[in-house]
Amino acid sequence: MKIVIGISGASGAALGLKLVHALPSDVQKHLILSDNANIVLEKEDNLTLHKNDEIWASVASGSYGADAMIITPCSMNTLAKIACGIADNLITRAASVMIKERRTLVLAPREIPFSPIALENMHKLSMMGVIIAPPVLAYYGEQEDLESMENFMIGKWFDLLGIKNDLYKRWSDHNA
Repeated sequence: MKIVIGISGASGAALGLKLVHALPSDVQKHLILSDNANIVLEKEDNLTLHKNDEIWASVASGSYGADAMIITPCSMNTLAKIACGIADNLITRAASVMIKERRTLVLAPREIPFSPIALENMHKLSMMGVIIAPPVLAYYGEQEDLESMENFMIGKWFDLLGIKNDLYKRWSDHNA
């Protein structure tokens, strides 16, 4: 499986990196960082790091065949560009390709509260099949610390991307 991960904006970027590190080793990972992310990573096994201005990179083509893409965190600027079809950097171009190819695209907007403009953009994208999945906590999993809360959110994102995981306690008849 090939997954594209975009990290835009600075707030919440650590959660995006945690997601990258939690991906199974057999998943081919392509990481795109926006200029504002300001994150330095060492090259890891099965991780291809792309600069956001490398619009010619493999993940900018539908023929490359990425299976899914997630942008976490997704800034309101990036969300708006995707909603309006503006593909002026590698993150927005790769997202555009996912929509065009009708492949799984998950956006994790990190903002509170959402403005009417952001909600309109999310609605527009949702109607195109884009999955809007902000980092929202659940309380049935008995998360007791920040790490278990983050694992819950990452596990839910993995579920949306079709990646098996046991990062959180799932609902069962025993929860009642």
